[in-house]
Amino acid sequence: MYLTNVLGSENNYDAVLVGAGIMSTTLAALLHELEPDLRILIVERLDAPGLESSHAMNNAGTGHAANCELNYTPIRADGSIDIGKALQINLAFEQSLDFWASLSESGKLSPKKFLNNLPHISVVFGADDVDFLRSRYEALSSEYAFASMEWSTDLEELYSWMPLVIDGRELSEKIAATRIRRGTDIDFGELTLAYLDSIEESDSIQFLFSTEVLDLQSSLEGQWQLELQRGTQSQLICAPFVFLGAGGGALTLLQKSGIPEGREYGGFPVSGQWLVCKESSVTELHNAKVYGKANLGAPPMSVPHLDTRWIGGSRSLLFGPFAGFSTKFLKHGSIWDLFSSVNSNNFYPIIQAGIKNFDLAKYLIDQLKLNNSDRIDSLRNFLPSVNSNDWNLSIAGQRVQIIKNTKEGGILKMGTEVVSSSDGSLAVLLGASPGASTAVSIMLEVLQKCWADKMSSEPWKNKLKQLLPTFGKNLRKDVSSFIAIRDRNDSILGLEPGK
Repeated sequence: MYLTNVLGSENNYDAVLVGAGIMSTTLAALLHELEPDLRILIVERLDAPGLESSHAMNNAGTGHAANCELNYTPIRADGSIDIGKALQINLAFEQSLDFWASLSESGKLSPKKFLNNLPHISVVFGADDVDFLRSRYEALSSEYAFASMEWSTDLEELYSWMPLVIDGRELSEKIAATRIRRGTDIDFGELTLAYLDSIEESDSIQFLFSTEVLDLQSSLEGQWQLELQRGTQSQLICAPFVFLGAGGGALTLLQKSGIPEGREYGGFPVSGQWLVCKESSVTELHNAKVYGKANLGAPPMSVPHLDTRWIGGSRSLLFGPFAGFSTKFLKHGSIWDLFSSVNSNNFYPIIQAGIKNFDLAKYLIDQLKLNNSDRIDSLRNFLPSVNSNDWNLSIAGQRVQIIKNTKEGGILKMGTEVVSSSDGSLAVLLGASPGASTAVSIMLEVLQKCWADKMSSEPWKNKLKQLLPTFGKNLRKDVSSFIAIRDRNDSILGLEPGK
C-alpha cells in the first residue's frame, strides 16, 4: 500500500526522513499539517513501516506520562522527591494526546485502532519503599497534572486494582500502590500505520521501502545528497533538510554525515526480552500497567512492570523487561554495528562511560546468566500464584543508549536527544525512553531547531495552536486551560475523564 517507486522520478525533495517508524511519521504528519505542499520522501530499509522499535512487541507501549514510572521521580540527596522530570514528561505526553485528538477530530486518525484506556499503577513492597511511594504520592498529587492519583495500602482495595499481583500474598506483607485511571496502552506500530494512512494520498509525500541509505553528504549548494540502494538499483537524491529517525541505526548515519556535532557521540546497544501470556483466563484478570521499583543499584531500564497490552487487536500480558546483549543496533541489523560505530572520537568516551557505569555492566552480565526458571522466579515476585506454563519468552527490540563526550568525560545518557547541524539542515534522534510517547514534543524540538523561520511565522504558529492546544502554554500555572485541554482530549480520544 505504501510502496511508491520513486526511482527514476524527480530526485529533489524539501525533506527526506530516514526510517518509517513513529518518529519520522510523526514529523511527516506535523509537516504535512503545517505545509501540505512540502515534497517529503520517507525512506525505510525494511519492507514495511513500523517494524523496528515502533512495533508493539519491541517497545514498552505504556504511553509514558510519568504516572507510574518510579525512575522519573528520583530521591534527592536531602531525601525529598524530585518531580521535575515527571512534570516535563507528563506535559509532553499531553501534547501527543493533543495531536492525536486533533487528527481524530478531523477524521484522519481513529484512536480505537492504536489507543486503549488503561489504569497506570505503581506498586512497592517493604516498609522503606512504602515510605518512598508515599512521599512520591504527596509530591505529585499536589500538582494538578497528578491530582487524580489514588493511594492505598489496603489489601482489599489493592486486590480490586490488580488481583493477580495481590493473590497469594501474606497478609503481613507491607504493600502500597498508587493509581491513575487516566492511563493508556499505545500500539505505536498501529499509530505509525495510521499516520501513513492519513497522508499517503497526498501527491507531495512519497515512500520508499526496502531501501538502504548508503551515504549522505552535504553539498556546497546547501543541499544534502543521499545515496540510496534498493535491490540492485542505486540513486542519488537531494534535499535541504534530512531527519534521521532510524532508531539505533541513526548513530551510524549521523557519523556518515560528517557534521561536527556528531563526533562526540557513541552508543551502547541493549536488547530486551519479555515473558508473554496470552491465556485469556489470565489476561482478563489484569487490567493495568503495573510498574515496580528497580533493585538497589540497578539501572532505570531494569524497572520491572506487568503490562496489559493489545497487540494486533488481541489482549496479552507482558512482564519484564529482561535485558540481553547483542552488538546489533537494530533488531534486523548487523552484528558489526557496534564495532563499526567506534572511532577515534568516541573510543575513550565509551571506555570512560563503561568504567563509570559498572552497575549497568554487572546488571547485563547477571541478566545474561538467567534461565527460564530464573525469569519465572522474577515474575513470581509480582504474581505469587503464577503458572509458568502460561508464559513464554519473546524477544523485544534493540535500544542504543547514548554515550556522549562531555567536559567530565564520557557519560551514559538514558533519555532521548536531538542532535542537529549548526545550519539546521540535518537533525538526528538518538536514545530511548520515553521516546515514542513524547514523539510530538520531540518533533517540535526538531522543527524549532531546524525550521526556526517557519516556526516563528504567523501561519505556522496559528496552525500549531489549532493542532496543539498545549502549545506555548504554561499549564502548571494555567490550571483552567489544563482542565479544558484534558477534557477536550478525553472526550475525543475516549479516555476516562475526571478520574
